[in-house]
Amino acid sequence: MPGGSNKLPRWDLSPIYDNFDSPRYQQDKIHLKEETEKLLLLLSKPLPDGAEPSSENEVVRAVLELFHAYERCGDLAENLEAYASAIYTADTKNTRALKEINDIEALSLPLGKAAVLLRSRLAEKEVLLRSLLEHPELEPYRFFIEESFIKARHQMSVDLEDLANDLCRSGADAWSRLQEAISSNLSVVWDATTGEKKTVVALRNLAFHPDRSVRKRAYEAELEAWKSMEIPLAASLNGVKGFAISVDSRRGWKSPIEKAAFQSRISMKTLEALISTIESSLPLFRRYLALKARALGVGRCAFFDLFAPVGKSHKHWDWKEAEEFICRSFEAFDPTMGDFARAAFTRHWIDAEVREGKIGGAYCTDFPLPGESRILCNFEGSFDSVSTVAHELGHAWHHEVIKDLPRTLTAYPMTLAETASTFAETLILEKALERASKEEQLFLIESSLKDACQVLVDILSRFYFERALFEKRAGAELSPEELCSLMLEAQKATYGEGLDPDFLHPYMWAVKSHYYSQALGFYNFPYAFGQLFAYGLYRRFQKEGPSFAETYRKLLRLTGQAPAEAVGKAAGFTIEDPSFWESGISLIQERVDLFEHLIEETP
Repeated sequence: MPGGSNKLPRWDLSPIYDNFDSPRYQQDKIHLKEETEKLLLLLSKPLPDGAEPSSENEVVRAVLELFHAYERCGDLAENLEAYASAIYTADTKNTRALKEINDIEALSLPLGKAAVLLRSRLAEKEVLLRSLLEHPELEPYRFFIEESFIKARHQMSVDLEDLANDLCRSGADAWSRLQEAISSNLSVVWDATTGEKKTVVALRNLAFHPDRSVRKRAYEAELEAWKSMEIPLAASLNGVKGFAISVDSRRGWKSPIEKAAFQSRISMKTLEALISTIESSLPLFRRYLALKARALGVGRCAFFDLFAPVGKSHKHWDWKEAEEFICRSFEAFDPTMGDFARAAFTRHWIDAEVREGKIGGAYCTDFPLPGESRILCNFEGSFDSVSTVAHELGHAWHHEVIKDLPRTLTAYPMTLAETASTFAETLILEKALERASKEEQLFLIESSLKDACQVLVDILSRFYFERALFEKRAGAELSPEELCSLMLEAQKATYGEGLDPDFLHPYMWAVKSHYYSQALGFYNFPYAFGQLFAYGLYRRFQKEGPSFAETYRKLLRLTGQAPAEAVGKAAGFTIEDPSFWESGISLIQERVDLFEHLIEETP
């Protein structure tokens, strides 16, 4: 547990389970197996036919029994998996944790079949159930039921879905694992004199180095490394996309983008509004990149300059100072959100210590049974570290707001998953700018624009690339040269004159693991959606003031219960209209203007 103000905390998982051998943990593993067997038994029988009006209540009871059984299994599986993963990620040398993760995955495997069966059972009674959606006990589940009808129309028979899932483990998932294995182990010689090698991960981290010659050298070494593995990586990408095209076609999807929009719970009109707004913002980002080039003292930014630091931050945050700043920033928006953050700190929900064996990065995980969250991060005293804690607390706050809802009403899509976290980041950035020196402001503003450029401009290039990839892969496999050509075309179309065309990154298709997920095609535009959606919310807060906090809480509660359009409407937005997305861009516009002003003022 934390001691002095500078000692970084470890989280306390004892309210979840004492350890892997504790009676609660072992009993929940037994319960998961038993409850899954009960669920599959329930699903083996069709729902009552409801032929008589008097039997409608029987149908409702049967449906609710299925839902509650399904939710119990899901909550148990998530609670167990989150605990085992938390133990492992905080100590990757813990072999028992890895074994438990594998055990829980095996115990949870039948839940995939259960989901298919549940949708099939509901679809069998679609006409009847539609007539009962106004029933007071079913009405809360209306969206889940209606979405299940659509999913049922896009699934094969239970046997074929089982076969597809089995084949995926040795097919698309195996290709994905190959990309992961190559990218995590690939290295090249960095120093010929000493024989020192650097992995591509280490080389990409050098993109943040203040010395441009180091950044360029790392970029060139990285391209050399990817080229050495372009043949197996191209085979992997062709394998994943080929599998996805074949299976999704069998499931009745007209196109990969149609499926991605459905998974994101947005209409094609919303997606078009989002993409067209980002396209319209490209001149703004090219202006930012030109300003960054001026600040760096170069004629034009190269790809290896995208993450180069501008300005300096001399401020070092200790843990207690970061805690107080985050809590006060949240309180200024919503006192209940601030109280929640204080509770998360005092109840030791955060593991911030940097230590051997702990994974890098950060995440927030939820435990549905006790209704608690935990946050893992690696705090090193920079503002970026403070922002990361706020980001993950935003996720935890989202969970707090919805934790009393049934599981089937809390599963929000990727598009809305980053809303609370990005909003929380925005709150603390705006507070930090109020108290920062000019030099510090330059550093903070440029860091935020750097992130926005990645989430919007680079994401758009990835969207263009993947759209072209799916179109061409439907006809034939693509060579490494063709993949590189598609990537360069996408980068030129988005970055334009903002980047030196001689120094782009043709192998980003090999770098980004998101392309290698067969279940989630277009694992890109949801991030742009999340950022601009959160910015739009922040704009609304600026106009309405403290009263917006209640609207915000209501919006978060809706994220698992409605399409994104309805969630936006609850906050007074029409997200199918580009003007909504432009409100988020206007916040970036202000930051670019401030960036230019600060460059002119800073010697």
